Parts: sequence; structure tokens; C-alpha cells
Amino acid sequence: MRIILFVLTMLLIDHAYAQSYKKIHRKAIVADTHNDILMKAADKGIVFDQDLTGKTHSDLARWKKGGLDVQLFSVYCDGDVKNPFAFANREMDSLDAVVARNPDKIAKVSSYDELIKTVKQHKIAAMFGVEGGHMIEDDLNKLDSLYKRGARYLTLTHNIAPSWATSAAEETSNPNLQHKGLTDFGRQVVQRMNQLGMIIDVSHAGDQTFWDVIKISTKPVIASHSSVYSLVPHPRNLKDEQIKAIARNGGVIQINFNPGFIDSSFGAKEKAFLIRHAAENDSLIKSGMGDFYTMDYLYNKYAEEANQIRPPLSLVIRHIEYIIKLVGVDYVGLGSDFDGINLTPLQLDDVTNYPLITKALVEKGYSKTDITKILGGNFLRVLKANEVK
Repeated sequence: MRIILFVLTMLLIDHAYAQSYKKIHRKAIVADTHNDILMKAADKGIVFDQDLTGKTHSDLARWKKGGLDVQLFSVYCDGDVKNPFAFANREMDSLDAVVARNPDKIAKVSSYDELIKTVKQHKIAAMFGVEGGHMIEDDLNKLDSLYKRGARYLTLTHNIAPSWATSAAEETSNPNLQHKGLTDFGRQVVQRMNQLGMIIDVSHAGDQTFWDVIKISTKPVIASHSSVYSLVPHPRNLKDEQIKAIARNGGVIQINFNPGFIDSSFGAKEKAFLIRHAAENDSLIKSGMGDFYTMDYLYNKYAEEANQIRPPLSLVIRHIEYIIKLVGVDYVGLGSDFDGINLTPLQLDDVTNYPLITKALVEKGYSKTDITKILGGNFLRVLKANEVK
């Protein structure tokens, strides 16, 4: 009898615990500041108000299932794409079409107040984040145009940078750069973004570009999808002094789920995977598939091998906790990079798994208030602080 009572008690405790983290997740406003589904819509012609389970990390129904409330949709193209501003607008068209077909499920919002209203209506609040300053084509009028279409942040650089700001990739791979950081026009871009109420995103920025931004921006910045350099010394991650500077600025670092950014051993594992499949990889590249989609193909084809090298969810939490311990709980959030990465951490298979982050944070002993900040509250504070009064 005692054994039965013990088992029943444990089941009740487990049920109460599960209800606890699920309730916290349901009541929080969950915001993800970086998702690349628009890239796949443009490249592959996918329609993401259809069920894309097994094909992508994201679709409209799965966002809702994962409890997501706010999505910043990355608008991205490679630096060698002709007419990148026109390409950006085409990607934006694909989201607008989904919104038009699903007015009861998702809505584009342009302000904090509209966002809150939309979330209360149980719809996903959608905004754009333009990933790469090259997409404004050195024209402030095009920056204004993207803002009017719903872009609420601009990632100043991608790996291939614009003429007016240097990227992390450039600054670390080319020691002979004649100029690092923002040019005079780059400073004009930052100043115009402050005037518009458009958030400056320092993910992908080179160190000098980062410090130039911190010096001149009058508004809080974000790193929309970056992780911690002290844990994983990748050029795309943020060093301790940069994290401290973002905290002093009132900004927020949105942790990226990319295995190479959260797991210091991943690079060697991925290299070994590629060596095992070198001939197939080379053939696919030569066929014109491109590096990103070649890796997608190989990881899907050899899924059992791929699963062996995926880092655990605990490493995502480790990066979140590092920032909390360094500067406090007010300066960290989620920028998954779903559909812009080939592999995800274990348990975070797709966007339905956001609640597992909440569960992990509850298990670590974080309060409901702190978890609510991490899941989206910190980003919402920065969004509101950037708005022009």
C-alpha cells in the first residue's frame, strides 16, 4: 500500500511540475528574434502556412504549438545577389501573403502596442529583421522603405559586409583590411536607425564595427542571434566586454541555437562528418546545390550520424546562464536561427520545442519573473525603448 501511495504521490508531483512550466510558458510572451524561413520560401518555393514537418524547422501551425507569440522574420540574401533591395522586398512579399491568408492566426505589427494587442488576440505578432546592410544598397531612402514595410531591426553586416561596415568574418580573416568599423556613411545609417526607431543589430558585426555602434547609438541595441565567445571562441560570438557593453547600453543578447556557436567540440565533429562524405559533398557542390543546402541534404540523408554530433539542449541553457551570471537576467533572450542552421541541438528539433527551454529554466530554479524576461520580455523592453515618442 505504501508503495502505491508513493507512486501516486510522485505522479501528482510530476503532473504539478509539468503544469507549472507549461503554465509559465503559456502566460509568457515568447519572442524569437531570428528565423530564416523566408530564405527557404525564396529559395525553395515553400509555403509556410502549410504543414512542413520534416522539411523545415518552422511553419505556422507549429509556431502556435510551440507557444511562440512574436517572430522576427529574417530577410536575407547573399552578398553576391544582384539587386538585393528588390530581393528583400520579394521575401517580404512571401510573409505578407501568409498574413493575408491567415488573418486569424498571424498579423504584421509595427509597434510595441500593436504587438501586445495582437498577442492578446492569440495571434502571432510578426515583424521583419533585415539581415545585412548590403540590402539597403548604400541608400538611406531604401532603409526608410524597409522600415515602412515592417523591418524593426537591421543586422548591419552579414559575413559579406556592405561598403560602410566591417563584419566579424572580414575582420578575423583579413588582417590587411584598410579600414575597420563604420565609415561616415555607416554612422549615418546608425543615426538614421535611431531616428526611425529601428533597432541596430550587432550580430555578425566585426569588433570595431561593434564598438563604433556602442559609441554612437542613442538607443539600446540587440545581438539578434549570437552566443558567448568565452564558452565557444567563434568569431560570431560575443566577448565578455561586448556583453557588458550591451548591458550598459540597455540592450539584449539573443542566444543562437547553431551547434557551432554553442558547442566548442562541434567544429571537429562536423569536419569528421564531411570527411566521411567528402566525395558526395564535392559532387553536390559542383552540381550547384550550394554549401548550405548541401549540408541540409547530407544531414538529412545520414540522420543517425547527424544526431550523434548534435549538442544537448543544456548547452543553450549554459550560454543563457553565462550571460545572466555576467551581467544579469535583463540582457538575454532567444534568437534561434531556426531554418538558417543545418542542425539544431538535441530536443530542440523544431519550433514546437520552445517549452523545453522553459522547462530547463524551471529546473535550474529561475523564477517565473526571470523566465518571462528571458523568453521575450527583455526583447520587448528594447523594442519599446527604440520607438520614437
